[in-house]
Amino acid sequence: MQPITRRRFLKSSARAALGLSAGTVISGGWGSAGRVRGANERIGVGFIGVGNRGGQLLSAARRNEDVEVIALCDVYQPYLDRWANKLGGKVAQYRDFRYLLERKDIDAVFIATPDHWHALQTISACEAGKDVYVEKPLSLTIVEGRRMVEAARRNHRVVQVGTQRRSSRLYQQLAEMVQKGILGKVTVARCYRLSNMFPQGIGLAPDSDPPEGLDWDRWLGPRPKRPFNRNIAPYKFRWWRDYSSQIANWGVHYFDVIRWLLGEEAPASVSAHGGKFAVQDARDIPDTMEVIFEFASGCLLIFGQYEASGNPALRSGEIELRGTLGTLYASSKGFEIVPERGGQFQDPKPRMEPMKGKANEGDLTAQHIRNFLDCVKSRQMPNADVEVGHRSTTFAHLGNIALETQSRIQWDAKRERITNHPAANKLLHYEYRPPWKLG
Repeated sequence: MQPITRRRFLKSSARAALGLSAGTVISGGWGSAGRVRGANERIGVGFIGVGNRGGQLLSAARRNEDVEVIALCDVYQPYLDRWANKLGGKVAQYRDFRYLLERKDIDAVFIATPDHWHALQTISACEAGKDVYVEKPLSLTIVEGRRMVEAARRNHRVVQVGTQRRSSRLYQQLAEMVQKGILGKVTVARCYRLSNMFPQGIGLAPDSDPPEGLDWDRWLGPRPKRPFNRNIAPYKFRWWRDYSSQIANWGVHYFDVIRWLLGEEAPASVSAHGGKFAVQDARDIPDTMEVIFEFASGCLLIFGQYEASGNPALRSGEIELRGTLGTLYASSKGFEIVPERGGQFQDPKPRMEPMKGKANEGDLTAQHIRNFLDCVKSRQMPNADVEVGHRSTTFAHLGNIALETQSRIQWDAKRERITNHPAANKLLHYEYRPPWKLG
């Protein structure tokens, strides 16, 4: 068993970086449905959802000289007013995204609305001939995600999902190296969402009238009608399963990177434990949760959502891959590989050299947006194509389904069905509130 040296790693990483730099054009008439543009040609864009994350995307996108911000849409008027002032009033405003999509001068849209709106807005944008940058998690359900992929392909649209680590050069190199065996056989991967929210969490508040300027019925959209509560909107929806979850909010980023590094598409089985154990707040998702995904290739991916304790769960970084030769700890800021030594009955010598590296990646969101804009022009596949985003988001949904059904579910990734628990398949989607329908 030859030790892996730093020199061999860096040499191979350089080759990996070169090999991953070229984009891939989607076949099947992709180019015919979207004109290839010149490098300096301007792109007219619209933004649907300009609150917290939407505002960040807008700030990053408008720094590109070839971007022209045409229109904004939000159901909360103060968000529209804030950005209209920043943009000097030279931008159209809408409360209904469908009017924005009717504009012929908009080539692409950025969608940063709550998760339960992503599918309807992305599909509508694709049908309207717009390219789409949609925030993660891609969808609220697995069925929605597949319909979004179908809409993108049917209309030959560029759809980039906001898992910005896909635009990390370091992760590109690490993916190549892990798949070439730098860590040996990887049998365990781990990642966590950590935040000690004890005791008050998101808080407790009675239902009330919505704040002035918020169209609450439109915010709810396809979800059931209910009274406004300030512990839901505008941001705290991520602790309510009707609109999101923390495994979807944070876990999708990590699932995406881990399955990329391992070259995996989907789990074969999923089990989960957890509940609301300590935090006394309005949420209806767990404050403590652990999910185990098992790959058919022989590897476990463990995700922990610990919102009643915040101390680090990993030696460093945001993900851990445990291999027979070494363990990788990585984030977009850098990596560390700790050598394995032989254990019981084995040679105790280190099985590789230790390695560390720092990365100066810059703003990954800005780079991810630039990749999207370049693909709008070239009609190439973006770094986080909609199929990629769908597969990574599926992990989060399966984790929630396993917890809700209190079962170990077997997953058929080709058919996208749960094979050992027929009733659990009812949780792959939900019935929309009229008049909303999934395209």
